[in-house]
Amino acid sequence: MAGQDIETLIKQMAKLPSLGSRSARRIVLQLLDKRDEQLLPLIDSLSRVAQNIKTCEICGNFDTISPCPICSSPTRDNGVICVVRDVADLWAMERVSQFHGKYHVLGGILSAMDGVVPEDLNIDSLEARIALGDVRELILALPATIDGQITAHYLKSRFKNENLSITTLAQGIPMGAELDYMDEGTIQLALNSRKSV
Repeated sequence: MAGQDIETLIKQMAKLPSLGSRSARRIVLQLLDKRDEQLLPLIDSLSRVAQNIKTCEICGNFDTISPCPICSSPTRDNGVICVVRDVADLWAMERVSQFHGKYHVLGGILSAMDGVVPEDLNIDSLEARIALGDVRELILALPATIDGQITAHYLKSRFKNENLSITTLAQGIPMGAELDYMDEGTIQLALNSRKSV
């Protein structure tokens, strides 16, 4: 039987997405077995991330500086904002290297089942960005799920009186799929085939 500290570590690992208690236990045993090569460097990396990573004050991305390099880049198009659910989706879009605008991370999507309402999302900050008058297009790159569609419909209604085009990614992304699990070709095709909503 593992000691208290090890059991606590296993329970913390098991809270991570896609890890159950068995997977967490195997990972912890691997880290303990390879303490110098894996555990200590992991601890060092986690400590540096905890101390240095910030949330971008403009888009919500994670980086060591705020505004992040995407928001502060003079070569990115300020007139096109891609709205994503979370940072994982932003990173998935960036892997494709086809989008040259800016991003906005909502921090989730509307969900009656989970009790997520508009006030829980970063929608007011998106509205403030649109109010500056530079935005021509909002690309709603939200999950192809019912909650994703409800969120897209809500955003379309909220910003319908603004002078901007509102598009969504093409439905080449399967219903129920998440951007973080899509390959680059699928994301690129969906981005290039976006349509008005």
